[in-house]
Amino acid sequence: MNQRSRLNLIVFQVLVASLLLALLGRLFFLQIADGLRYQNAALSIQSRDIITPALRGAITDSSGLPLAMDRPGLEITVDRSAIDKMPDKGKAVLKSLAALMKISYSDLYNRTRLCGELPTNQKVGCWNGTRYQPIPVTKKATQQEALKILENANKYPGIDASSVPIRGYPSLAKENAAHVLGYVGTVTESDMANTSQNYFRNEIIGKSGLEYQYNQYLRGTPGVKTVIVDRKEAVTHQSQNTPSIPGNNLITNIDARLQAATEASLADAITRAHALGYKADSGAAIVMDVKNGHVLAIASYPTYDPNIWETGLTVAQAKDLFSESAGVPALSRPIQGMYAPASTFKSLSIIAAAKAGYNMNALYNCPASVQIGTQLFKNFETKSQGHINMENAIAVSCDTIWYQIAYDEWVRDGGLFPKSGLHDYFFKTAAGFGFGKATGIDLPGEATGRLPDRAWKEKWYKANKSFFCNFQKQARKSDLTPYLIAIAKENCVDGNIIRAGDAVNFSIGQGDTLVTPIQETAVYAAIANGGTLFKPEIARAVVSPSGKIIKTFKTVITGKTPATAKDIAFLHTALRAVATRGTAAAVFANYPITVAGKTGTAQVLGKNPDGSSKDDTSWFASFAPVENPRYAVVMMVSQGGFGASISAVGVKNIYSAIYGVVGQTIDPTQAIFPKGPPTKLPILDVKNAKLPKRAATPTASASASPKPSSKLSSVKQ
Repeated sequence: MNQRSRLNLIVFQVLVASLLLALLGRLFFLQIADGLRYQNAALSIQSRDIITPALRGAITDSSGLPLAMDRPGLEITVDRSAIDKMPDKGKAVLKSLAALMKISYSDLYNRTRLCGELPTNQKVGCWNGTRYQPIPVTKKATQQEALKILENANKYPGIDASSVPIRGYPSLAKENAAHVLGYVGTVTESDMANTSQNYFRNEIIGKSGLEYQYNQYLRGTPGVKTVIVDRKEAVTHQSQNTPSIPGNNLITNIDARLQAATEASLADAITRAHALGYKADSGAAIVMDVKNGHVLAIASYPTYDPNIWETGLTVAQAKDLFSESAGVPALSRPIQGMYAPASTFKSLSIIAAAKAGYNMNALYNCPASVQIGTQLFKNFETKSQGHINMENAIAVSCDTIWYQIAYDEWVRDGGLFPKSGLHDYFFKTAAGFGFGKATGIDLPGEATGRLPDRAWKEKWYKANKSFFCNFQKQARKSDLTPYLIAIAKENCVDGNIIRAGDAVNFSIGQGDTLVTPIQETAVYAAIANGGTLFKPEIARAVVSPSGKIIKTFKTVITGKTPATAKDIAFLHTALRAVATRGTAAAVFANYPITVAGKTGTAQVLGKNPDGSSKDDTSWFASFAPVENPRYAVVMMVSQGGFGASISAVGVKNIYSAIYGVVGQTIDPTQAIFPKGPPTKLPILDVKNAKLPKRAATPTASASASPKPSSKLSSVKQ
């Protein structure tokens, strides 16, 4: 290497060393010498988003009457960033506020805690937002409470009162509809984890019912104000302020007056059952348009005031909602309750028998009992009806005819040793009518019911085989009876086999069969309309605040039943006979509406919490008028006793409200639907909405924006 090259290398090395020393010096200055200043600067540029929920769209009935809407309210808030700095962490202030609001300190304390601050089993009423904005503790304060807080700021530091929109359920027709409408609440951590929704903290969203199902339309766009805070959480300036955009309105197929009448009829049936000595702990009632699947009313009992979610849910109220002793009011019986359908299932058994080649006009013996193997299966009340045809068998609800037919078909399919190419007429007919799968109703949480066919039996066996094979080790001592031990041994060996008893019980809607009331309604609507299964639909249309129709919900056909036109015609005649000379004849004697239906009285195994045996489940499934069916009406009362004396009477009351039946005559001025359900969308004017005298209100394209009203009364329980 020559002298020049060596000199260039030395210069390059000096340059690199100088740069390294400069970088190290600057790093030392930033991290050590001036580190505190930069740390404070970083802390001084933190942003906080304050969310202003959008005005939520209204939910209305088919005539435009508001079922749910935002309305003015007085909100009391607690500023955690202020009270947490107090020596006692705000305990004295909260106690004073609790006394003013006339609620317990523990309830108020829960409402001001972040959900992460409370134990898992004590999160009722906790706050899902952040500390950086005031926490609402009630949205239904009185003017006196608000004024006392505003006029005594020194006594209530960190407490404020202001006017805000709150979700209200006005109940103008005295309807409740709590399970249909659902409720709203602030977003949770699990909601925030749903990245597809882009929720903001403290945003109000639907939590159940229609509020949840159609939240994307009702929600609107929240307003966002971003502020910059320093390390002491003091706001230094505002970064942005985006105003909120109101949500769209949802028009439903529900008629508020029919909803109220259906709820009243169900409650009356419960009361009547109690008077007759039955426990009657819950029930459901549904009205559906058989021509399109529109749900016109859907009631659940027991229920609750939907306004409690907005006014401030107490710990006691939260416990009552899910309390067995209170009947679990939070459970929606029409779509989540599962029950044995009992004799209402015989309409499907008729179709199964016809498929198997049985003559509907032939005479069949209906003895008091039938011996199947070693077990005696009795007719209802152990009565013999002699030799009758199938129409009369449906009318008087004979069981023993079906025991014999189901047993004979089970034997033909191979009995305990099933043949290839099984007919399984009863199982396949039930599946063809939608049993064992959800109807698709536009409400969250629908149960599927249970179709105990061969596939279900195999699945059940695999899940329970270990328990039965080790029954004497795993069962409770009280269950170690000779009978249960023998049953367990049998299920251990071949619990996946459909036995004669399974087939026999299935044919009359007992055994392991379970249906929801909405499934039962869809089935009878299909029988009424000629065999078309519709998706039950509550929503009718989504309309913008300016009146533009955003979306309409079209009729959805989910399937065709296996019933032929001849089968349907026979069922119409037989089910009409139930109301004229059969099990429901006493209820519908001289009734001016031609109702066709089927009673059901389902036996229930098990004990109540008080140790008493469970009473029968009462059913009546129907449609009317039989000559041109329009409505399917179903009522179920759990532990309600006989189908005829309880549910059939309730269904009759619902028809009377629909048609305006007074005594034994029809008064069109009293009818909810004198000309049938409305076919066009109503003009929305929620602020000035009034209860129509009739359901046939003036209709047109929706064009007016709903506005909150402070004059609407809340639901009375």
